[in-house]
Amino acid sequence: MHPFLFDSLITFEIKPINMKQLAFLSLGAIVLFSCSRSTNTEDNSGVDETGEYVEYNNPPAEGFNQEGSDLLATLLADKVMNAMGGRKAWDETRFISWTFFGRRNHVWDKQTGDVRIEDPSKELVILMNINSMEGKVQLAGEEFANADSVSKYLDSGKRMWINDSYWLVMPFKLKDSGVTLYYIGEDTTMAGTKADVIRLTFEDVGVTPENFYNIWVDFDSKLVTQWAYYPSIENSEPSFTTSWSNYKKYGNILLGDERGDKPAISNIQVLEAVPEDTFTSFQLPPQ
Repeated sequence: MHPFLFDSLITFEIKPINMKQLAFLSLGAIVLFSCSRSTNTEDNSGVDETGEYVEYNNPPAEGFNQEGSDLLATLLADKVMNAMGGRKAWDETRFISWTFFGRRNHVWDKQTGDVRIEDPSKELVILMNINSMEGKVQLAGEEFANADSVSKYLDSGKRMWINDSYWLVMPFKLKDSGVTLYYIGEDTTMAGTKADVIRLTFEDVGVTPENFYNIWVDFDSKLVTQWAYYPSIENSEPSFTTSWSNYKKYGNILLGDERGDKPAISNIQVLEAVPEDTFTSFQLPPQ
């Protein structure tokens, strides 16, 4: 469920730069100049369009397409990270648990890649590491012994995790590996608020890299307030457009649980510790 790489034949209309864009570009020049003068390459600090000093300590993941991304879109991604709690808070977040659309329960160790996925309707439990792809599977109370069956379900578990986690933490992943960011322009959301729109495309990551997203970043809060999903470059209209709202603080970061007409993401927790057997035992004691 990740975006696509633009075809070389696709072009964008060149529009006059307004004062807001000029201010952002000026900020970009300050950022680039300060980076070139600093020994700390992770310090992207500057003065925003209101004159407020802002720290952009949000280095991209290895493989982020910095060269191909629009400067304005990249700066907006940094502002989103700040609004969500900041890069330091995100990096130090350890365990996140949630229920995706009332269907699947997840516990994720963000630092090790260990995940626990439960689908109660199928009596399915998957314990795996999304980096090493090692793990084990239980279905209807029976653990799989056949290696091919285990591999099949681990692959399915990885796909579940990619999809379900993206619906929860996408605003933190705007500068992930394989991402290219484009600035689309200013727009009004379905809720009637002003926002900047950026486009996320993906190359050689995820399970469906031909997809792409448009993301609305609120003028004032700098939070993502709406997104639209396009299956491929051939789609001129999105498959869906929903709000991204009801932000609350969990640990030291913000997460929103409402997605318009979609079911809410529920049971969100950010934890410093989880039960010892969370990622190793199919059965956990009642809490």
